[in-house]
Amino acid sequence: FPELHAAVPGLPLASSRVLPGIVLRRDFAAYCPTDGELRALLVTEPLRPALTAPGVEFVVDSEGQYQASLRWIATRTEALMKHLQSNNVKLLLSSVKQEDVVIYYAKLYGVSVVECLSSEEMALVSEITGVSPYVPFGDNMDREITETAVVTFCQPLLLVSKRCVHVGFASVRAFQPHCLILCGPVDGVNEQHAAALQEAFTMLQQLFKTVDQ
Repeated sequence: FPELHAAVPGLPLASSRVLPGIVLRRDFAAYCPTDGELRALLVTEPLRPALTAPGVEFVVDSEGQYQASLRWIATRTEALMKHLQSNNVKLLLSSVKQEDVVIYYAKLYGVSVVECLSSEEMALVSEITGVSPYVPFGDNMDREITETAVVTFCQPLLLVSKRCVHVGFASVRAFQPHCLILCGPVDGVNEQHAAALQEAFTMLQQLFKTVDQ
């Protein structure tokens, strides 16, 4: 329930509504508008390529070596974004903050990015779509990316002064997520309404479990 409702203080209760899909409480780090169905990728680690393996020290002896390292990183990052584009990936949902070079090439190749998502939000997306987080595969850029979720829409959403991301997923189960936008004059009223609604949903869950048995 916490991931399927958003409390918006400062608006009358009558402004409350139910939206299809889910609302992520983050703004786009990169937004590239697109029409129709698209593919999304979940990531839990930085996509900027590392210069060395974990635990291995990398020593730069000159400015030339440093600049060469930056060029290598940029080239590898661009190649990755090209690969995502060729696999029709248009949205990255990341639990970590991505570096500027990743955001730059994401914008260049038309890939929207939402970063710093909570573990609960990532788990909800995985549950809806049946997709696990993507693991980069080093130098192998030819492998087809299969860990993608079908997104029916992806757009910015402004809740008073907070910028959010509104996403619709094609669910692999009967569960079709909707998000409750709960409005009220102050936070305290919203919290009371949210608690009452959660208790009501819990009661309905128990009732349907009893009927099923």
